[in-house]
Amino acid sequence: MSERVMPGRTDRLITLGAADALWADLTADSAVPTASGAFTRSPARARAGYVLLGSHGVATVRTSGGQWSVAEFEVRRAAAELNAVGMDRQDLVRIGPFRGAPRQECNEETPLRWRQRITAELQELGGTERAARREVGRPYHLAGIDWRQILVEQTRDGTQRTWWLPRAAVRLLDAAEHAETKWLQAARTRQASAAVTEPPSHPRQAQDADRRQTTSPEGPTTSLRPYNKELEGQLYSVLSRKPGTSRRVAGWACAVCRTAPATVLDHCHEHGYVRAPLCQSCNTLERPDHLYSNDIRVANRYTRLFHTDTDNWLRHWHRCPGCRARTTLPLPHLAAWTAHTACRSLRPTHRAPRGRKPCGVLRVSWTGSQNAPRSCLLTVAVDFCPSGEHHVLAQVPYREAAERFRAWLAETAPAVATAAGPDRLDGLPAQSRPVIADTSGKDLELF
Repeated sequence: MSERVMPGRTDRLITLGAADALWADLTADSAVPTASGAFTRSPARARAGYVLLGSHGVATVRTSGGQWSVAEFEVRRAAAELNAVGMDRQDLVRIGPFRGAPRQECNEETPLRWRQRITAELQELGGTERAARREVGRPYHLAGIDWRQILVEQTRDGTQRTWWLPRAAVRLLDAAEHAETKWLQAARTRQASAAVTEPPSHPRQAQDADRRQTTSPEGPTTSLRPYNKELEGQLYSVLSRKPGTSRRVAGWACAVCRTAPATVLDHCHEHGYVRAPLCQSCNTLERPDHLYSNDIRVANRYTRLFHTDTDNWLRHWHRCPGCRARTTLPLPHLAAWTAHTACRSLRPTHRAPRGRKPCGVLRVSWTGSQNAPRSCLLTVAVDFCPSGEHHVLAQVPYREAAERFRAWLAETAPAVATAAGPDRLDGLPAQSRPVIADTSGKDLELF
């Protein structure tokens, strides 16, 4: 850590100014450009109890001296997650303007709403040229991301302007907006619970109670219970309709990282079973990077899913009785594993200043369905090769990919493999459940 950060550190907490400097240092080489002032400049909401950094929400606390601070390890964890994100600046998603979309005013008290913020600022300033000028007091970052550096403006017929961002940045900002929504919901729930159980006798006490609750809804005073398979074997389509499910999920710790509060109920989209409650960060990490419904990029985060934290993630995926009984993974995950692990030796390399560098970006697509294994074929390819070579690396039938995965699972995570298989589960459905489409957001199907 740099010297300028050390003076602001007190008892594992660092001041917001020191956190700004640390965030800039840790993300200097990230593929996603970041901005200074992530903690101290709008739309950061440190005094509301949290700051968004990428898809991660970091809690802020007020020390005994009245100074706002943040835990250093939280900043480092958010930076590590952002640094693991790969970004293709040619893979763009249109973010506006859209005909008939109502214009909404954004200010210090307004939640992220990043699309409205970008659209309002660009319309007000007259496009990217004026938006590039960082005027004093104006917001120039969203969740710590400097969106101006990656915004692309396209003009049709010399009149109609459209604005585009790389798909990776759009997904990060969508995840940040969702994390903020869950954060505020959790804060309101805890405030309401505190008001019912112990109503304050004086208006000043009420203000203090609200401030304490808002400051850190997931702080050390909140006890999160570990997840112990309470929802195993239940169908998401049934459980998600039960009243009080969201409140129940918010009381668990994330079943993967076991530190952050759970915000979503992860489930298998092939078999329909609930896996476990997860925090937004872990839920985003395990989601395949879909280009289309049957085509995904194999991003850097798969190194964590299939290498450094393999055991935790395999246990999580096999919480689905269907996947566990068949000793496999959902088709998008199996396809990503096939490209990342089984076909690793086929990926070409090119000369680089420091040795050799893997060629381009891995991509895997498939035809057919896992419900008809004979017709399902996985195609592993390389995009963006510097020399224009190496497109299709391999074509692997689904059954072969599944057999390779079973052999790798037995060697890599023998405890998980031992608990899998058709004889390990009674009452398994005779037929595989159809794929359940996710309608909660665009481009998030089949994760």
